[in-house]
Amino acid sequence: MLTKKQSELLRFINERLKETGVPPSFDEMKDALDLASKSGIHRLIMALEERGFIRRLPNRARALEVLRMPESSTPAPRPGKFSPSVIEGDLNRAPKMPTIRVEESFDAYQIPVMGRIAAGTPIAAIQSASHTIPMPPEFLGTGDHFALEVRGDSMIEAGILDEDTVIIRKQDTAETGDIVVALIDDEEATLKRLRKKGGSIALEAANSAYETRIFGPDRVRIQGKLVSLIRKY
Repeated sequence: MLTKKQSELLRFINERLKETGVPPSFDEMKDALDLASKSGIHRLIMALEERGFIRRLPNRARALEVLRMPESSTPAPRPGKFSPSVIEGDLNRAPKMPTIRVEESFDAYQIPVMGRIAAGTPIAAIQSASHTIPMPPEFLGTGDHFALEVRGDSMIEAGILDEDTVIIRKQDTAETGDIVVALIDDEEATLKRLRKKGGSIALEAANSAYETRIFGPDRVRIQGKLVSLIRKY
């Protein structure tokens, strides 16, 4: 079952494809659904694809087709000789057909960089955003994200090095074994592997030179979970 916004977007795309053979731009989608930003459109597109209502075509940047509408399990009518285009992604096999290209490019989200995070002794808590970095949607998944620059070597055995940039999905819960951004006593932020031990929370390094630190649950707040990493050589 689709949400109201998902249904509205699917119908809007399908109607535009039937009329012109070209899907609307992200700005047009945003305005039609009265959303504040194009990132909301990205999330709706991903949800529609996961539910089998649309398909992003492989080897064709931003190519898209509507497979079916909510009231029917049959494929949506294709608009004549045209083939839809302009949604990012190369995820599924697709029939060979021509595509119509649109000049706008929406291949990346702009992720805010919120300062530095310690992979070692905790440093000052997360700062305000200083700049943004582009990230392809396939490296993110659903939810809101932010980036942090890593300082320290306590997570090197997990493949996280000093001066890497980590991409974090915002969430306030996590499972044992997840690598998280943890805020200690509302003052210090650190990047560690989470372990739950009874009523306590352990923040575990991935470097034998560092000890695991154990806290009461009221002293640690989860700020997000590691989902991706960027490294410059």
